This record gives sequence, C-alpha cells and structure tokens, in this order.
Amino acid sequence: MLIGELSRRTGVSQRLLRYYEEQGLLVSRRDANCYRTFDEDAVTTVRQIRALLAAGLSTHVIAKMLPCANGELPELDMCPTVVAEIRRELAEMDDRIDTLRQRRGTLAGYLTVVHPCPRPHPQR
Repeated sequence: MLIGELSRRTGVSQRLLRYYEEQGLLVSRRDANCYRTFDEDAVTTVRQIRALLAAGLSTHVIAKMLPCANGELPELDMCPTVVAEIRRELAEMDDRIDTLRQRRGTLAGYLTVVHPCPRPHPQR
C-alpha cells in the first residue's frame, strides 16, 4: 500500500509515517515510480508505535521493543531486553514524578503565607 493509504487507515499523518521510517520503526520499499510502499502488517506496526508512544516511551526505546510486540495493543513478549527497558523507563518516570512533586510543594508553599502586596504591580 502507498503511504497515503497507510495514513488513512491508521489516522497518522504521512509526515509522521516518514519520521517513523527515519527512526527505523517502520519499513517501506520503493516501487518502480520510487513511491514508498508498505506491507499490510505496517498498519499493525503503526498502531503498536502509537500505543507505545502513548505509554510515554521514546522512539529510541520503541525501536528496541517492537521486535517483541504482538498485536495492535500491543502485547509485549517479556524478553530480558523488554523487561530491562520497562524497568528503566519506570525508574525515570518515578524520578520525574518526584521532581514535579517537589516543585509543586515549593509553589504551594508560597500560598501558605499570603502577604498583601504593598503596591500594585504594573500590568504587562
């Protein structure tokens, strides 16, 4: 199928499909007219990519996991590489969550002691 049909069937723009191909996530061939053509399984691959992106994974990590993905959801075979990547991603997410909680606490702390403003601030 051509890139336009893959785009229509997946709801993903042609620009993003080309990006996925550049990242090594999606494979195409060139026909006699030099148009990109994709196999039927590209629809499933694109849906897997979208699901893994929605889970917060980068395209770099997704490239490592796609060989272990099955189905559109996808289901992942829990090979050692996938387990290690998921654990690493979860640890990084936990770190980001901790940082956000600390920042939130700092901002909320400014509201606990409200001092009236002695002079009006200029409008920007």
